Amino acid sequence: MSPAPESRAPRWSPWLPALLLLGAMLLRLGAAPLVDVDEGAFGEASREMLAGGDWSRTTLNGEPRWDKPILVYWLQAGAMALLGRHEFALRLPSVLAAWGWVLATAMFARPRWGGAAALGAGAVLASGLGVALIGRAATADALLNLWLALAGLDLWRHLEAASGSAAARQALRRTALWIGLGLLTKGPIALIVPGAAALVFIATHRSRVPVGTRLRGLLGDGTAWALMLAVALPWYALMLVQHGQAFVDGFLVRHNLSRYQGTLEGHGGSLGYYLLVLPLLMLPWTPLLVQLLRRARALWHEPLAGYLLGWAGFVILFFSLSGTKLPHYALYGLTPLALLAGRLLAASAPGEALPGALLRLQQALLVLLAPLLAGVALALQTHAERIADPLYRALLGAPTPSPAPLAAGALLAAATAALCLTGPRSRWGEPARLAAAALCGLLWFHGQCAPWWGERLQGPVRDLARQAQAQPGAPAAVQWGLHLPSFAFHLDRPVPRRAPQPGELALVRSDQLEALARQAGWRAPPLRLAERSGLSLVQRPAEPQEPVR
Repeated sequence: MSPAPESRAPRWSPWLPALLLLGAMLLRLGAAPLVDVDEGAFGEASREMLAGGDWSRTTLNGEPRWDKPILVYWLQAGAMALLGRHEFALRLPSVLAAWGWVLATAMFARPRWGGAAALGAGAVLASGLGVALIGRAATADALLNLWLALAGLDLWRHLEAASGSAAARQALRRTALWIGLGLLTKGPIALIVPGAAALVFIATHRSRVPVGTRLRGLLGDGTAWALMLAVALPWYALMLVQHGQAFVDGFLVRHNLSRYQGTLEGHGGSLGYYLLVLPLLMLPWTPLLVQLLRRARALWHEPLAGYLLGWAGFVILFFSLSGTKLPHYALYGLTPLALLAGRLLAASAPGEALPGALLRLQQALLVLLAPLLAGVALALQTHAERIADPLYRALLGAPTPSPAPLAAGALLAAATAALCLTGPRSRWGEPARLAAAALCGLLWFHGQCAPWWGERLQGPVRDLARQAQAQPGAPAAVQWGLHLPSFAFHLDRPVPRRAPQPGELALVRSDQLEALARQAGWRAPPLRLAERSGLSLVQRPAEPQEPVR
């Protein structure tokens, strides 16, 4: 058999799109302020770790924070120690994790389906709206998705290798390492998702897989178990020794069991929640989902495709049954969908080519997504008075420089994407043109759209923190009726959530200030130091002294 065209290509060629992607993901990484609540909470907890010198645990405004395990805080605090205390450093671990996630996916596809499928899978994953957002967020999710992808893909390498072979053992032990790191990043979900993907495949493809042999191979490798426990167990054991039941209640019960069994922090939804969210997270690649659904029955009977469908299907079903629903949970099943979508784009199997109508729709979305997103942003700003929440009405309706650059940038991105789609075919065919068009949209999104949104929603918080820093005597500050932890990060000191004491500063919603002051029984009105877009920085005056009798 003659070698595939990809095998005759220069060795450096697959790295060109990888380096272009890294450049796009780093573009203006620190331009937008931290977004509350999640980025602000992770950023402030990492800042407190670095400032306090205790790298064993995390705190938020001086109080224990049990939301997530320790690994992402180590990486964020380490990045700030090397690069400085700013948004770029905080987001850098997530960008590198997301980049690794995309590369791992493309490298898995390349030897199985060829370079065109690898490029398509990488483009679908990297430029989808969900990954574009979470891949630059200073949270634990990009890092977790890297470990989930590596674990799920190495589990398949274990399953496809001969039972008991050195290749099968090595793949399983790498899987154990990735799961251990995932347990240290976000907890039990790092074991649940890849483990369930393998078990679903073994259970549903029994005619192809010797169930007993495979289960013994998966569960009976003592070295793999020891490796996973060696990575994750020491920190968990330390927390149990240091904090006992408080750690059990805060992390294991509240942020894992209670999150699944009930609605936490108001994040609920119906059983069909992820059927609506997933197409949005995959924009502009949503048309590929239609073709995957059409071919699902045929794909299910192929070993690898069946494994990937089982992985994605388990994630959607598992989190649909969860009491707490957040959009980014669907991303845990995006890696297998991106792989199958990349194979569709490359038409690397008979009958897989996209129908003409779907291909034209796909091309149109790649061209029009930037103008559509810009239009939504500008419409919200223009009609901000219709927003019910007073704070967001003030934030989005605040006077800003002309929106013309945002619209012009979106039109330029659309025109460039259209040129990519009409240009000559490369040796990778249609996937290369689609990937180039997607890169144009990604550059606009990271370079202009995300900073615009960040400045609208979080610029006032950052600016008021700077005002608080400039106050003489550096008085203590609190958040009053608010939870905006990025304020503490920008202020460079903890800012607890409570009513202010005499002489203290407070960040408060402007529309709630008078009611909160009356409720607290203040004798003197608050001193307004600064106001920005629905938020106020105030100082509680010293209470008048009672006359001496």
